[in-house]
Amino acid sequence: MPFRHPMTQLSHASLILLMIAALAGCTSVQYYSQAISGQAALMWSAQPVAAVLNDPEPPPELKAKLATATTALAFASDRLALPVGDAYSDYVAFERPFVVVNLMAVPEFSLTPHQWCYPIVGCQSYRGYFDPDDARDEQAEFDQRQFDTFIGGVTAYSTLGWFDDPLHSGFTRLPDDRMVALIFHELSHRVVYMNGDTAFNESFATAVELEGLRLWLEQMSQPERFQQALTRLQQRNQTLALVADASVRLEAIYQRQQEISPEQLRAEKARQMSQLREDYLALSADWELPGPFGRQPPAFNNAHLALFRQYNQHVPAFRQLLRELNYHFDDFYRAVEALSELTEEQRSKQLATLAQRFDEHL
Repeated sequence: MPFRHPMTQLSHASLILLMIAALAGCTSVQYYSQAISGQAALMWSAQPVAAVLNDPEPPPELKAKLATATTALAFASDRLALPVGDAYSDYVAFERPFVVVNLMAVPEFSLTPHQWCYPIVGCQSYRGYFDPDDARDEQAEFDQRQFDTFIGGVTAYSTLGWFDDPLHSGFTRLPDDRMVALIFHELSHRVVYMNGDTAFNESFATAVELEGLRLWLEQMSQPERFQQALTRLQQRNQTLALVADASVRLEAIYQRQQEISPEQLRAEKARQMSQLREDYLALSADWELPGPFGRQPPAFNNAHLALFRQYNQHVPAFRQLLRELNYHFDDFYRAVEALSELTEEQRSKQLATLAQRFDEHL
């Protein structure tokens, strides 16, 4: 099969960059330039999955991964009603452990993350970089402003359908079930994406990932393997409860900024962060699988808490909504789209009501 040059996609990227240049300053243009050049480098390095499968040189382990991914993509289209198109039809190999890194920045005495706003995709509470050094440069600027920051590696990301995202070695290094779940997660971002609400977007994608994986494993006659995913989910939920409790205490402290000195605020904050770390270590001591923050978590700050809350807080609500719609994914996506069009207050109320009805064992 001949190599498929992504000239159309690159011309779209160039057009976006020209739009940005007209709207933004030099720093923004520099940021978007690295993003577009990084995406272009991935696409130029790609080769069709079918060609890799027909090539005698790649190792059998890689071919098995790509064959599994191909089957999962058909399942995503047919059973999960996800808009697959030509996504993940190409493959890219790279040596680095992550495809991009994300920077998150939160004010010293707040749990509301800084938001970066972009043409087309809107606002997000993180900023992605292909080069970790670029992320560290911007991190240093926030550190000088007394922000709490965190840089984390990202195994995969979605371009929301603007480009045909490739499969890459970040996917194929994962166990099969986690690779398939990640494919479902990233494809779901093509369905509904809400400007400025990372918690909504990521919780929705995580719900599709979980329920999609459960159905996939049932089709593969391996339903027992979903138990490991449920174990990871239970650990995530237990950790989320700790983070939520700590967040309540921290927000009460931060509301006293007009009453006590910055030094006192920092001391109270440090005590709460230290207590959260101790609680997490006690909670996870007997877990067979590493928890969401690993075996030895870092010294927590506001950025760690804000990021974790955003990726997990609405997952039970979306899973309950899908359950009530009898796992008809087309209906589910329409319902999620309707939720995204509500006011923030209405949306939060409906999600909270759905979450209250959710029971994992029903």
